[in-house]
Amino acid sequence: MNEMNFNTLQYNQPEYFINRELSWLEFNERVLEEAKDRNNPLFERIKFLAIVSSNLDEFFMVRVASLKDQVNVDFKKPDPAGFTPKEQLKRISIRTHKMVEDQYNTLNRSLIPGLRKNNIHIIHREDLTSRHKDFLEEYFTNIVYPVLTPMAVDSSRPFPLILNKSLNLGILIKNEEMEEGVIFATVQIPSVLPRIIELPSAEDNGRYFILLEELVAMYVDRLFAGHDIICVCPYRITRNADLSIEEDEAEDLLLEIEKSLKQRKWGEAIRLEVGCNMDEKLIHILKDALEIHHRDIYYINGPLDLTFLMKIYAFEVYDHLKYSLHTPQLPQDLLGEEDIFEAIRSKDILLHHPYESFEAVVGFIQKAAADDKVLAIKQTLYRVSGDSPIVAALAEAAEGGKQVTVLVELKARFDEENNIQWAKRLEKAGCHVIYGLVGLKTHSKITLIVRKEDEGIKRYVHLGTGNYNDVTARFYTDMGLLTSNEYIGADASAVFNMLSGYSEPPEWHKLEVAPLGLRAKFMELIENETKNALAGKKAKIMAKMNSLVDTEIIQALYKASVAGVKIELIVRGVCCLRPGMKNISHNITVRSIVGRFLEHSRIYYFYDNGRELIYLSSADWMPRNLNRRVELLFPIEDSKLKERIIDNFQIMLADTVKARILDCEGKYSRIDKRGKKILNSQEYFSELAIERVKRYNKEQIAPVFEPITS
Repeated sequence: MNEMNFNTLQYNQPEYFINRELSWLEFNERVLEEAKDRNNPLFERIKFLAIVSSNLDEFFMVRVASLKDQVNVDFKKPDPAGFTPKEQLKRISIRTHKMVEDQYNTLNRSLIPGLRKNNIHIIHREDLTSRHKDFLEEYFTNIVYPVLTPMAVDSSRPFPLILNKSLNLGILIKNEEMEEGVIFATVQIPSVLPRIIELPSAEDNGRYFILLEELVAMYVDRLFAGHDIICVCPYRITRNADLSIEEDEAEDLLLEIEKSLKQRKWGEAIRLEVGCNMDEKLIHILKDALEIHHRDIYYINGPLDLTFLMKIYAFEVYDHLKYSLHTPQLPQDLLGEEDIFEAIRSKDILLHHPYESFEAVVGFIQKAAADDKVLAIKQTLYRVSGDSPIVAALAEAAEGGKQVTVLVELKARFDEENNIQWAKRLEKAGCHVIYGLVGLKTHSKITLIVRKEDEGIKRYVHLGTGNYNDVTARFYTDMGLLTSNEYIGADASAVFNMLSGYSEPPEWHKLEVAPLGLRAKFMELIENETKNALAGKKAKIMAKMNSLVDTEIIQALYKASVAGVKIELIVRGVCCLRPGMKNISHNITVRSIVGRFLEHSRIYYFYDNGRELIYLSSADWMPRNLNRRVELLFPIEDSKLKERIIDNFQIMLADTVKARILDCEGKYSRIDKRGKKILNSQEYFSELAIERVKRYNKEQIAPVFEPITS
């Protein structure tokens, strides 16, 4: 291509971008496809359907809420795809109504019949036996009734504040004295009680359940004794839950976060879900009281809030209806190693979760906490489990006199309350707790261990793509690096000095840090491939991430594509880049893998004229990661580890079972398997980890890595 034409091409046209919100909905559609897929075990399909509901809740509370805020202040600037906030809301409404309809069709036509075939029954009040009714009469009287609070609305009692995501019953009570002849009342279904009530077993040995809201509706007349009930119907609202914190004005960030958590319950109503048979008069009352638009009302053909299906998934004795048990294996690079510090001193160690156990990371920190030679432990924490062994180890280290510094990111959305609790626990144990930086989320995942050894002070570092959460590490795919590289150690010290004080190093040896220079580094790497392609050299980019949104990165990729760079992207969720456009993105492919495990690792590969540069990162290609968060990019330099990661890329790119291909219209389609090997990359990696350990146990020598060809 003529270089002048190449440089004058416009890469920022609206038609070159997919709207972020619509792309996210396409991701949730892929999750819904897993619920529909009869090749998945029944209980796994139920879990996927619950995840669809949970995802939609967060989408409305944050993304839709943000768009509504923009409309409310008359903000009309279009997004990169050319849509104004009002246009986006209209398109979102059409798409989400269709998605919810498909979701409940899947529940009613496939999953509930599937449960019934396995003798699991969710029944309605009209299907109750006399034995069930006797049981429920006692259960309601003794357990449920004392907890309920009926609330009527009249001239002396205003419409009550309805909690975000709470399940409620809307009730119309006959009252001739009122102008419309009715009074509205509401009852919140108590979240402190189990939503699923198991009924006494039947003669067929089946398990029978009824939902709590169904039980309350059965006996609602007892809450309004002496009055005629016209109708009862469930409803649920979703509120704006996007936290806005004035950090500069907050003297105590901890208190400010706690205050914002309370406010989250009372944000503007964004969505109203109602039973599909709700009386129009009842809908009109709710619509007016909540000031909600008619297109934000969702008529639900089944139980509201399908996240309760996770409770069914947790039922015991149904393992045959789930994926076979997955047991994370000892990491390949730790086979035969007894002392983790000695192992790290001898070589860099690559970790691939959940195929390889996260216990290696937990053990690394626990060993450091108990080791007399360890002087200091420094760690960033974003999300951890409720009963985290890592938090316990850090507290133990501080109580034992070690210098322990922990940067706790309080603003990890929807995890703030949990983070506050264990941050306080760490402070009580004597840890230095830092609550992030003003205006920036600390999203990087890094641990630094400072150890006094015979040769002097030695630094050991763990860097990862995922959170220090021992629970999610069992079903999130992530990668990590354990290293004693002195340059990375020096950079790690500089990172913590930057986070705890005001020190910014004059240069970084190995790491790149956002928001300081990470964007520039990515642009440099992409532009280098572009220059090589223009010079007639082989040029290639492979990248795996959760989301691709950043317009500057996308334009750089388009430019690289036009120059002839082959670009293969694996983007689990949102992707605003349109692949396969003639003369623009014809050299770019995008696929998404949605399966048993949540793809979470961020991996970046650049051919670099044969040097093959490989980086792992906590950052996606999104403006927030590159501009408003503390993120880390770290290199993989050991040749064997590079081979492993390149091979992993090839396996994921060859997935024909759980991968979908994105087209230039923004739609995803499954891969045509004709003439291709059937390959589920997640199953492959799981089996590979098991095989490596078996081979080691058989040979009693650490296996030599053999690249696997796809």
